[in-house]
Amino acid sequence: MVVGAESSAELFSQAGNLMPGGVNSPVRAFNAVGAEPVYIEHASGSKLYSVEGREYIDYMMSWGPLILGHANMEITSTITEAAVKGTSFGANHKNEVVLAELISQSMPAVEMLRLVNSGTEATMSALRLARAATGREKVIKFKGCYHGHADSFLISAGSGALTQGSPSSPGVTRGAAGDTLLADYNSIVSVKECFELNLGEIAAVIVEPVAGNMGLIPPVEGFLAGLRQECDKYGALLIFDEVITGFRLGLGGATEMYGVTPDLTTLGKIIGGGLPVGAYGGRRELMEQISPLGQVYQAGTLSGNPLACAAGVRMLEILRRDKPYTELAKMCQALTAIMEENIAEAGIKACINRVGSAFTLFFGVESVNSYDEAMSADTAMFGAYFRGMLERGIYLPPAQYEANFISTAHSIDDFEATLLAQKEVFAALV
Repeated sequence: MVVGAESSAELFSQAGNLMPGGVNSPVRAFNAVGAEPVYIEHASGSKLYSVEGREYIDYMMSWGPLILGHANMEITSTITEAAVKGTSFGANHKNEVVLAELISQSMPAVEMLRLVNSGTEATMSALRLARAATGREKVIKFKGCYHGHADSFLISAGSGALTQGSPSSPGVTRGAAGDTLLADYNSIVSVKECFELNLGEIAAVIVEPVAGNMGLIPPVEGFLAGLRQECDKYGALLIFDEVITGFRLGLGGATEMYGVTPDLTTLGKIIGGGLPVGAYGGRRELMEQISPLGQVYQAGTLSGNPLACAAGVRMLEILRRDKPYTELAKMCQALTAIMEENIAEAGIKACINRVGSAFTLFFGVESVNSYDEAMSADTAMFGAYFRGMLERGIYLPPAQYEANFISTAHSIDDFEATLLAQKEVFAALV
């Protein structure tokens, strides 16, 4: 019985009989790092605590959304207050309006939006809208970029799909695959070729403005502006998937950071304060094509869930009040700068990509600006690094092709402990 399980190993063994691979999301199985997963009992601030009672400094932060750390008191008290009033209405309520207004105020390109339940649902719905608005069916996505697990996006997908060694998933139809065109991230030339070979057929280009699912890869200068130019030239819509970057890089997300305005934006993660939520939005004339104003259908019983909206409102209010982005970026820069010193001192071939408060350490390469360069990273060495750090109480995302995140809850002591652990692991690796 699960009730009697007292260790991560026991729980994972029992989970294997109940869930595929023993997990509810593939990367959690730790297959990519040659380990068995840790089961978490609770979390607070920058720390995770396992069922065995062990403390870990967390750089996963629920894959990005916990920019204020785990169990932030302002967020948890808001969730508690909301839960007393009801966990689900299936009807309209005030906070969904407040949350939509806060998002729109922060992101001027999002004139109107629809709340959904996940990033996958947001990107899937945005693509449906783009196809309806343009009357076209094909979409350009980039090798290694991940936009959720809808059929149209599981063509050379990133994140867990890369980790599992299956760029395209069985069960995706030839029709869906045929409507998805692959370009190379940071290569405008490859985008131009797609447009030229499919004149009048492409509805949209969808991109992570900062790639976060083949490891963190920032856009090279002119790439995002080039996408805007090519979409305008060929009459296609530009969709920014800001599920990771939205409210993580700044109040205006990557759109504000890079000065390029998309037609549609998808959001998730932070706008629920740690609870499941997503959103897609953009120009008013596009969003007015969504039912019940228009004919593009999309619905969801839990869309605009009162708990998620209450938490999201509080999260965005705190971010607007405290404006932590400059300080977080400085903290992350300082941390990664010393990591780079550790790399050089150990004589290890590796590099670090950083944007704002997110970073990825790639092993076996000197620079990573593209999918092909990311794929040449040494995943075996990363696995050894991950295991060594975990043994020393540092919890990293369990795959080379992921981003690390810091939060306002991380301290100098956390960073010092992390850097000491890293030096010890590097010494063991060489």
